[in-house]
Amino acid sequence: MDSVNTKKLARISGVLYLIIIVCAGFSQGAVREVVIVSGDAAATARNILENTNLFNAGLMTDLIAFICDAGVSVLLYLLLKPVGKGLAMTAAAFRLIAHPAIGSLNLLNHFAALKVLESDGFAASFNPSQLQEFSLFFMELHNMGYLIAGAFFGIHCLLLGYLLYQSDLFPKVLGILLAAAAFGYLIESFGFIFFPEMKSTLGLIVGLSAGIGEVTLMLWLVIKGVRH
Repeated sequence: MDSVNTKKLARISGVLYLIIIVCAGFSQGAVREVVIVSGDAAATARNILENTNLFNAGLMTDLIAFICDAGVSVLLYLLLKPVGKGLAMTAAAFRLIAHPAIGSLNLLNHFAALKVLESDGFAASFNPSQLQEFSLFFMELHNMGYLIAGAFFGIHCLLLGYLLYQSDLFPKVLGILLAAAAFGYLIESFGFIFFPEMKSTLGLIVGLSAGIGEVTLMLWLVIKGVRH
């Protein structure tokens, strides 16, 4: 692959990465963190029903992010396969499993949280309090699905970090930052299983490590593309 095409692929992947960060940030920060009230099913249900357009927008932007993630998986594979085809393919596979696969299917829980509150069929079979509990339960399932996807994504970031570090196309610091992001994702995913009460702390760890690592990579891809 010549340098012009390589730089073009890098910049396309950077633009897609930017879309991912904006969309995922909106879904999590402007939708779920605003709508969901931990441990309060009634308040969560009220927020969902009063903000159905916002809630549905969160699902839509997540789906857009996951579609773009599939593209980033392929483009990063093409950029990094000269370092090691097998390892680059493995990294791409973990990314595809994490968000385009697990993440997309997990959106069914997001959808169900609203559906049980709006459905006449459910309303005829359950009382409002039960429906509210069901809705919160689906959002808790969504959170767990998000963390399961995060474990796969953490492995991807670890492999990606190694590939970036070994590649002549990128500065080694990007590899180090992605490796740090990997540990952030893995600590959050496995830490929540054993220490659910530390959810906020775990979220802060992954927010800082992944935020710095992935945003830096995205900016490099968009602005610089590759070294040569």
